[in-house]
Amino acid sequence: MSVSGIALGYWPIVRALLTVEDAQAQILAHCASLESETVALEAAAGRVTAEAALAVVDLPPFPSSAMDGFALRSADVPGTLSVVGSIAAGTPAAGRLDAGQAMGISTGGVVPDGADTVAPIEVVVEKDNSIEVPEPIEAGTHIRPRGGDVCAGDTVVQAGVRLSAAQLGALAAAGVAEVICARRPRVAVLATGSELVAPGTPLAPGQVYEANALMLAVALADVGADVERLPAVADDEAAHRDALERGLAADVLVTSGGVSVGPHDLVRRIEAELGVEEVFWQVAVKPGKPVAFGIRGRTLVFGLPGNPVSSLVGCELFVKPAILALQGLAEPLPRFEHGRLASPLRRNASRDELVRARARSDAGEVVLEPLAGQESHMIVRAAAANALVHVARGEGVLDAGAVVPYLPI
Repeated sequence: MSVSGIALGYWPIVRALLTVEDAQAQILAHCASLESETVALEAAAGRVTAEAALAVVDLPPFPSSAMDGFALRSADVPGTLSVVGSIAAGTPAAGRLDAGQAMGISTGGVVPDGADTVAPIEVVVEKDNSIEVPEPIEAGTHIRPRGGDVCAGDTVVQAGVRLSAAQLGALAAAGVAEVICARRPRVAVLATGSELVAPGTPLAPGQVYEANALMLAVALADVGADVERLPAVADDEAAHRDALERGLAADVLVTSGGVSVGPHDLVRRIEAELGVEEVFWQVAVKPGKPVAFGIRGRTLVFGLPGNPVSSLVGCELFVKPAILALQGLAEPLPRFEHGRLASPLRRNASRDELVRARARSDAGEVVLEPLAGQESHMIVRAAAANALVHVARGEGVLDAGAVVPYLPI
């Protein structure tokens, strides 16, 4: 395309930019869940269940005491009972309890046959081999019934759930040793640009340190991707072609840089030559407008801008949801929370904006303080942010105190 905007004798068609929501919908429409595999529970943190995980045993597997105290019959109290034994956690019940009898019991101990309640140690008076219980106690008090949490064969974790510590603890307690999960998506990350050099290398004139590939690799590994960082490539067609062909062997290829319309922006053209079908290019978001998304076979292809903050925003809004959707997560889109603005923000008439901010707690509310320096190249300023405030496109100003959605980062 020439500087005037005329290409091959005709004016290019001007298309309305996709909204963020439409772009996300188009991406998710191309995300089929990957095949599943069996994963040992110890290795399943962060994995997404492909099938419901069922309890192997009743939990608790036996009626157990919720307190340290004495197992007894509710019909015998108030009264004085003879103590005929004791039950520690992890040992079998010590026979049957008859009328007028009690057994000492630890928290988690098996409630003996014949007992229907537990008197906490604080409410009894001990006398040699007997106890006095001065008040009545209802049947079932302080007893955890067998299967009160879950019964064998019941669902512990549904399909489409990303496993965290709470779910892993529940599965282990229910006797589950293995879970069926979608395999991790294989993701190739490629930074492009002749100006890029590795940190630690002396900078020559015109060079900058390459940061995007590391940033993207860490972000995507955090949502379950198995990431390969490809070596950065210079603005050379042959180098681009070789690197992109290698990256297209993955489930997902993510590039950074080279997706705009300058003479050295080679990514989209060479991807097209390699058989990538472009689904969309450019989204009504700031920063990150020139994001591209395409497919080749089952490989998803994302082209993120080279400006670091634009690349970060594109990763959060578009790439991470795709990685989670490939693993079968039931709700893969970013989960925005809400807080109050500490200072006003002007809205953009044509694009949604993601504004870097610091989120802090004040009297039980989240307060969002927009940071100075919102330009898309200012990645060091972005390092001070822990939130991206979503400012919906429109006219006017959002006043201080306005409730707005934000994405924790």
